[in-house]
Amino acid sequence: MATATSATEPTTGLADRFGRVATDLRVSLTDRCNLRCTYCMPPEGLPWLPGPSVLSDGEVGRLLRVAVELLGVTEIRFTGGEPLLRPGLVPIVAAAAALSPRPKLSLTTNGIGLERLAGPLVAAGLDRVNVSLDTLDPDRFAQLAHRRRLPDVLAGLRGAVAAGLAPVKLNAVLLRGINDGEAGDLLRYALAHGYQLRFIEQMPLDPQHGWDRAQMVTAAEILAMLEAEFALRPDPEHRGSAPAETWLVDGYADPAGRPAKVGVIGSVTRPFCGDCDRTRLTADGQVRNCLFARDESDLREAMRGGATDAELAERWRAAMRSKLPGHGIDDPTFLQPARPMSAIGG
Repeated sequence: MATATSATEPTTGLADRFGRVATDLRVSLTDRCNLRCTYCMPPEGLPWLPGPSVLSDGEVGRLLRVAVELLGVTEIRFTGGEPLLRPGLVPIVAAAAALSPRPKLSLTTNGIGLERLAGPLVAAGLDRVNVSLDTLDPDRFAQLAHRRRLPDVLAGLRGAVAAGLAPVKLNAVLLRGINDGEAGDLLRYALAHGYQLRFIEQMPLDPQHGWDRAQMVTAAEILAMLEAEFALRPDPEHRGSAPAETWLVDGYADPAGRPAKVGVIGSVTRPFCGDCDRTRLTADGQVRNCLFARDESDLREAMRGGATDAELAERWRAAMRSKLPGHGIDDPTFLQPARPMSAIGG
């Protein structure tokens, strides 16, 4: 069994060659999901990772400790697939909350099962939740996700608020010809319930590799749709490394009485690579230095082979040093990652 390295030893953060330092860790806990959203997974699903290749709860906890205590990570977001399907989710969150210095903890989910798990997750230390919601129409939900689960998602949102996870953030992807007429309805719903809505441009991470930029609903188009129904003003608050550009919605306030906001994440047309502060860990223990990276660095086999915490940390640093300056979607040589979003983690 490898021995732990003292957190008091000198450390170096996850810096790349362009001066960026990763302090935000995205951890995929499973590649499995109970929906089949068209931009993420085919209707018939995908072959799941074999069980032995997936990190155990203890292995996840150890890598979280390395990230926080040796590498300077200050925020951890748990993703999937669908992270609520991970049996050990609550104890994993509790272990992360016990780290020192305590990181901020959040979860990205489709909301199915959140009504039941929100309370235990808050008790374990979860600070915030993002819920995917692309439509408010049950039939359109079934068309997009190939499951009739919209009531479960809405119940999950209510459960999150009841458990104290407010402000709940909503993530919405608009698909041309399907739900691109719902921008205003989604924002009205979010404003009425005190949720914070973020529209996200569809990214080239589908398993079918059928993404077509010409068919993508752009950030500019989304803003035009919103401005046709709402009075928006640029948010004066500094964006920092946050992926979303935000606007104040005149005439509306959040539950705390502050001006209500709406955000747009233009990953393709308005990339924020220069301010990226993320590092990613897949469910099978691979470090990805970019969502669109084509290379990964294996921590799982090193850990199972007896690597010390210090050796794992140095492997992680080396993976981040090779990060490219941008995702390169606009480059004619761009190739989608071999893994789809469901296997990378959002």
